[in-house]
Amino acid sequence: MNWMSDVVPPKIRSFLRRETPENLWVKCPESGQLVFHKDLEANLFVVPGSGYHMAIPTKARLANLFDDGHYEELPTPEVPADPLKFRDVKRYIDRLKDYRAKTGSADAITLAVGALEGSTVTVAVQDFAFQGGTLGMAAGEAIIAGLTAALDRRTPFIIFTASGGARMQEGMFSLMQMPRTTVAVQRLRAAKLPYIVVLTNPTTGGVTASYAMLGDIHIAEPGAVIGFAGARVIEQTIRERLPEGFQRAEYLKKHGMVDMVVPRHQLRPVLTRLCKLLMSGHTAVAA
Repeated sequence: MNWMSDVVPPKIRSFLRRETPENLWVKCPESGQLVFHKDLEANLFVVPGSGYHMAIPTKARLANLFDDGHYEELPTPEVPADPLKFRDVKRYIDRLKDYRAKTGSADAITLAVGALEGSTVTVAVQDFAFQGGTLGMAAGEAIIAGLTAALDRRTPFIIFTASGGARMQEGMFSLMQMPRTTVAVQRLRAAKLPYIVVLTNPTTGGVTASYAMLGDIHIAEPGAVIGFAGARVIEQTIRERLPEGFQRAEYLKKHGMVDMVVPRHQLRPVLTRLCKLLMSGHTAVAA
């Protein structure tokens, strides 16, 4: 029995009830710790007690990366919104409208250029909040545009990946972005410009099978799930129990699939050092 709703009269109830924002407190998925949202935001969305790395909004990540939080957002190419006129329980075009309203972004990839400790870098951020960061035509074109911009400006290209894989609503058009982004990465490599991949939680599916694993340097955030198929699918296929921590960043570093695991607070200085080292002998073109 809820005495507030069943016993207290409505007029008095309205005085007793206080409206609080739904996201005032955030629960850590790992430890169950409750963290005040403003404290979590101030700590780059890393839970202070457990060190669990929660998803960080794109704009917050970019502001933390660039000098004084200043950067120029680059336009992304326009593509057909719904090439297959796909519909399941809801029209795909309506899903896109909902995600655009929710995230404020045209699609899963945001491009930016700015200074990192005085050196110009081009950056792409993949947003898991936009339909699971899935790779479709818009995301593929955006990545290619970002790599081309880095090539034209003679800058390093840094991408923060987060994805559930290919976007099923676009069928083969989605799958074609895997070889297309791979070719764009090879163009950057031919120009001897750095391509640095920061793998965040989760990075899976066709994204892992293409541009996410083609970097000159692979950095992973702590605890990030990185792989192609899910652990349960693999276990059902090979009929064996997988090792503890399989597909986690720390396990992959131990087995040579990533170069380093870097906490979010240390990413900026690490990326600065890597860019300066790999850009030795190169001069960036001013934006």
